[in-house]
Amino acid sequence: MNIVEKKTYGDFVVQVATEEHYEYAEQICDEMEASARARGTGIAKRKPEYIRLKMSEGKAVICLTTAGSWVGFCYIETWDHGKFVANSGLIVAPDYRKSGIATYIKAMAFKLSRTKYPEAKIIGLTTSLAVMKINSELGYLPVPFSELPKDEDFWKGCSSCVNFDILNRTNRAHCLCTGMKYEPPKEEKKTEFWDFISQSSIYESFMRMKQRVLLGREEKTKKKAPALVKREMQEA
Repeated sequence: MNIVEKKTYGDFVVQVATEEHYEYAEQICDEMEASARARGTGIAKRKPEYIRLKMSEGKAVICLTTAGSWVGFCYIETWDHGKFVANSGLIVAPDYRKSGIATYIKAMAFKLSRTKYPEAKIIGLTTSLAVMKINSELGYLPVPFSELPKDEDFWKGCSSCVNFDILNRTNRAHCLCTGMKYEPPKEEKKTEFWDFISQSSIYESFMRMKQRVLLGREEKTKKKAPALVKREMQEA
């Protein structure tokens, strides 16, 4: 499979990032952080040096306008000695959201992952229904967290998320994110696609229920903690 290093969609140019895109690294990091704050969730904070490293390794995809303005970005990471690959840090500048460009960025990142690591399972964690839709179109399926990497560094990436306590409390079995995985099909087996569009309303209801259950338990734990401390002090 050949890597398509550059593709034009109207006024957008999607390409594999290189050293010539270093100047956009700080803007990308700032927008990642601002987007996480706006959603009320956290992501692994990345420094511009890390983004530049991904660019120099040929493990990132960037989108610019034909005039040279930054539009979007995504990079790939590997875990468990290349057995798993994640397309991480998908971000689109506010002015270009809902333009459909995220689909093209993700598609090129997916192809880049398949080219560099053809035998690897491609995985992701997301709370975004838009990202789930894109992933489902690429052949990802929802999976339990037990099918994701065991690598401690993979889970450290969740440590800056506001819901990290839920992940720890459930021994990494549940969180508000959904785990997704694409497994390279064997020759005799056709790829199974998740029909996300037809099931999206059901899935949204499930996500709301999961939030009520997991966040409700967290609130109960917080309320119980002061009472427990007070009782322990009285018994001391």
